Amino acid sequence: MKTQDFSFDLPEGLIAQTPPAERGRSRLMVLDRASRSLSHRMAADLPEILEGGALLVFNDSKVRKARLYGESKRAGVQVEFLLLQKLDAHTWRAMVQRSRRRRPGSRYVFPGGLEGEIRDARADGGGEFRLLRFDEPIDDAWLDVHGHIPLPPYIKREDTPEDASRYQTVYAAAPGSAAAPTAGLHFTRELLTRLEDRGIETAFLTLHVGLGTFLPVRTEDIEDHRMHEEIYVITEETASRVEKAKAEGRKVIAVGTTSVRTLESAWKNGGLLRGEGAASIFIYPGYTFKAVDGLFTNFHTPRSTLLMLAAAFAETGGGAFSGRDFIMDSYACAVREGYRFFSYGDAMLIL
Repeated sequence: MKTQDFSFDLPEGLIAQTPPAERGRSRLMVLDRASRSLSHRMAADLPEILEGGALLVFNDSKVRKARLYGESKRAGVQVEFLLLQKLDAHTWRAMVQRSRRRRPGSRYVFPGGLEGEIRDARADGGGEFRLLRFDEPIDDAWLDVHGHIPLPPYIKREDTPEDASRYQTVYAAAPGSAAAPTAGLHFTRELLTRLEDRGIETAFLTLHVGLGTFLPVRTEDIEDHRMHEEIYVITEETASRVEKAKAEGRKVIAVGTTSVRTLESAWKNGGLLRGEGAASIFIYPGYTFKAVDGLFTNFHTPRSTLLMLAAAFAETGGGAFSGRDFIMDSYACAVREGYRFFSYGDAMLIL
């Protein structure tokens, strides 16, 4: 299958630049795989859509203020860095603005007078990625003061104080992501309570969004793309809830592609591995899902691994049809109907 098969045209005006005025006031496209049909609802309708006894699995990773601006000591220009993965107290994998100009040995001055140096030209991720070593250790407390919310590049504005809360799920607990697990942005405390009242369970795992999510697909054939590892943690409580739901024939619904990749990576021999692991699984059409029965997700960028995962899930409903065609047709419908796309956009539920 070709990467080009996952391209689509999207009017720029449908790329959400801000969150909805009120969290949770988002549209929801519901895809039924068995009948290959779709319907238009609201995210707030989720308790009425799902069956009682379903288990929703959320990613509770918290977005860190991972965007930094440093001034080049040689040229005096400001350079943007996105910290993706902490390797030790001083060293991070990072995406770097105009990366071809950023050579090993280049030094930068960051807020508060902290200095850092590029140590590697690729950092095991491609041309945009570097290893950045700071002269002094930095942590999330330092980033909370000096960093910026890492809004995606398709949001054409600077971050604001509002983004510090809106580009974060209400249940975020474990700092470590360089991007929000955006499917969770639609959930409010009130919606979580209504789900509980309807007999719908919840469970939480952690996967920190980093290199595996950011790395673009550059290969012509999607099978040639290699995913990079992202660290996850599954607690005993969550593993037990998922296994119990599966044993009882109740639906396990992943909230977000990161939850899907974690559950599918950790599902071994009919159960979930406990503790810390690394997800490098690349899910695309033809994959057989083992742990996940439903997917709540956002609308994703063209040619992305996230869109390919959604297409893979769309073909596993028992019908002999193409998941890729179903997803691409639904995206075309979303464009016609004026849905908002990407991180701050509307949502999709595939059942």
